Amino acid sequence: MADRNHENLESLVSGCIQKDQRAQEKLYKMYFGYALSVALLYCNDRNCAMAVVNDSFIKIFSQIKRFDLQMSFKVWLRKIVINTALDQLRKEKRNPRFDQAENLATEDLSAGITAKLQARDIEALLDYLPHILKTIFCLYEIEGYSHGEISRLMNIPESSSRVYLTRARKNLRELYLLNNK
Repeated sequence: MADRNHENLESLVSGCIQKDQRAQEKLYKMYFGYALSVALLYCNDRNCAMAVVNDSFIKIFSQIKRFDLQMSFKVWLRKIVINTALDQLRKEKRNPRFDQAENLATEDLSAGITAKLQARDIEALLDYLPHILKTIFCLYEIEGYSHGEISRLMNIPESSSRVYLTRARKNLRELYLLNNK
């Protein structure tokens, strides 16, 4: 089955390189749900996420000849969706001005309640976080970016990334406790 899916993907990618609209539509439909789920992690509402997904597929179709069929298409798609979401957020200036958070003291209690949260608990609580905290949390905890990478992506000091992550964890703990009293 995996070989057939790979052959199907290879055929779709080939069609997309040739600008075949049917191949583009099939690829879009095949990966739309996945792309939307990724975009929703970084957008506060469904309209923003839909715009990110559509912009991502425009980028994908324009850059598809660069895709290496030896790579996972989902990994490539996910990276494009994340970068498009971050671009959209910067463009719309939805992000608050990032403070130089180097001098802010924070207590890291990450081994406490947050470590016991299950993925579904965290997903349900993420939308209650301020947008910058949600973004940093997702980039670090879900996507596996380092603080240095987040710093470059978000154009913030590395120390700010650490502070925002600590605040996100703290807020998640507090939200969890409030919802489980």
